[in-house]
Amino acid sequence: MTVDFDKSGGLVPAIIQHASTLQVLMLGYMNEEALEKTKAEGKVTFFSRSKNRLWTKGEESKHYLLVDEILVDCDNDTLLIKAFPQGPTCHTGSTSCFKEETAKGFLYKLEKVIEDRIAGGSENSYTARLFSQGVNKVAQKVGEEAVELVIESKDDNLELFANEAADLLYHFLILLKTKKVKLQDIEQVLKGRHK
Repeated sequence: MTVDFDKSGGLVPAIIQHASTLQVLMLGYMNEEALEKTKAEGKVTFFSRSKNRLWTKGEESKHYLLVDEILVDCDNDTLLIKAFPQGPTCHTGSTSCFKEETAKGFLYKLEKVIEDRIAGGSENSYTARLFSQGVNKVAQKVGEEAVELVIESKDDNLELFANEAADLLYHFLILLKTKKVKLQDIEQVLKGRHK
């Protein structure tokens, strides 16, 4: 990766994007030293223009931005860093410094939570226990939840219907994981069908 720090006086903009939801979280600036520290430690570090020093996001709050991928634009003068936030990104407590939540993004966050729970393999995790029973058990659970959703759809209790829909979606995401298919893959199929 070649970054042209000289073009703008030693600093380049660094756009931080949630690695799962792709929501833009914040914008900061990096000099060469900040980029090297970010790469070495796996935590996003900026050059703070107000503090006139390197500043690792989360150094006080512990709401670090853990690096997933670093990309440079076509002019080599702007960085895009995909990261996993370890809490709110904005000092106001918001997910994003731009205040807007990505509505569809939570499903991708949930997909990551499911992956983490499965990787952890804890006996206390319902998700890990279900996954460990294999695709047949997971598929059976998806079928059960689908039937429960159909039953609730025939009544007028929207709260119960929404809860059953959430149960089905959650178990569907576990089934995707057992089949080694990502939510993004399904999204691409749907996009391909859209005309």
